[in-house]
Amino acid sequence: MNALPDPSPPVSGLVPEVRRKLLEAAARLLSEEGPSALSARRLAREASTSTMAVYTQFGGMPALVREVVAEGFARLRERLATVEHTDDALADLVQLCRAYRENALEHPNLYTVMFGGTSLGGYRLSRADMDVGTDTFTALADALDRVMGAGLIRRENSRHVAGQCWSALHGYIMLEIAGIYRAEDGTTELVLDPLLSRLLAVPITMGP
Repeated sequence: MNALPDPSPPVSGLVPEVRRKLLEAAARLLSEEGPSALSARRLAREASTSTMAVYTQFGGMPALVREVVAEGFARLRERLATVEHTDDALADLVQLCRAYRENALEHPNLYTVMFGGTSLGGYRLSRADMDVGTDTFTALADALDRVMGAGLIRRENSRHVAGQCWSALHGYIMLEIAGIYRAEDGTTELVLDPLLSRLLAVPITMGP
């Protein structure tokens, strides 16, 4: 299957509130019902706007799907940026992982679309589309590099270790979004904390 074609440019400027509603509606439909539910008419109804708004805001459906992914990473990037550097590199890493998880749980539909947790059908993303989130991975690698530099964990390739941590965190979060793991059942403390602690060989407490 081919990657998404280059989108046509919007015919007018973006209206922030309309754009937000359309992106959230598209993410919800893709996540809950799949790409067959994604139509201009359905989106307009879900976002309480006109069908023409889909095209005036994004230039077409493929571009809208790209923007859903970009919006998901933009919100993740914004949340990770709230984590400040302190003198405790390990605590900073925990806060970064916590911010990542909180963002995913607050925006589950965006999260499942941006990481391919839902089928996009003919709207398949290219590698370039996915690369919009590269800097969010770099933030985790940089945090791990600081932990290694402080001598708290063994010095290894920080990007490789970041990939391992991201994979573990992502897997847990996807199960949490699916309702298999629930914080109120104590799975954060019983599953996620031990998982990351064993991976890094240091105590990790993510909280509820």
